[in-house]
Amino acid sequence: MSENWVVVPTCLPVVLRRCPRCAFGRFRANGAFRVNAHHKLLDAWLLALCTRCGDTTKLTVLERVNVRSVRPELLDLLHANDVGLAAELLQDPGVRRRNHIALDWDGAWRLDTGGPDQAHRPHRPDGEAIEVSVGFAARIPVRPVRLIAEGFGLSRAEVERLIAEGNVVSTVRLGGRLCGDFTFMLKR
Repeated sequence: MSENWVVVPTCLPVVLRRCPRCAFGRFRANGAFRVNAHHKLLDAWLLALCTRCGDTTKLTVLERVNVRSVRPELLDLLHANDVGLAAELLQDPGVRRRNHIALDWDGAWRLDTGGPDQAHRPHRPDGEAIEVSVGFAARIPVRPVRLIAEGFGLSRAEVERLIAEGNVVSTVRLGGRLCGDFTFMLKR
């Protein structure tokens, strides 16, 4: 038996960066951009608000770039405050490195198991194995143990026990965080 699961983002992640006003470390981006032109040079920032004091921080997207070198589609998305572009830019390692930020995905994703909204237990004869392919719609770092527990309605301790007994096997290491597609097999 085979199943396909997908990890899907539900909103933009929290941006982890120290606020200069209140020293809190969490900002919420809502997809708003600021674009500024200096003659033929262009700057663009993604705006994020501190979740404690409401202070605005600017995350650099473009810096002193010639206007002619920017694709017109990108410029239109910046002017339209496109949330999809904001999500794409937040996941860009270059943007994160340039702005010295990290992302917190807690509460910003869900697991789509292809079944009802709540977690489900597999209905199959004893001894039959289930092979599950897990795909990621975005680069969201999640622990595979958490996904398996949520997908089958088990506790994390029970999933850890199944891995230790060899009843959950995978070609990838199930102990850390993953943000790329993987498969595993549940034997019970």
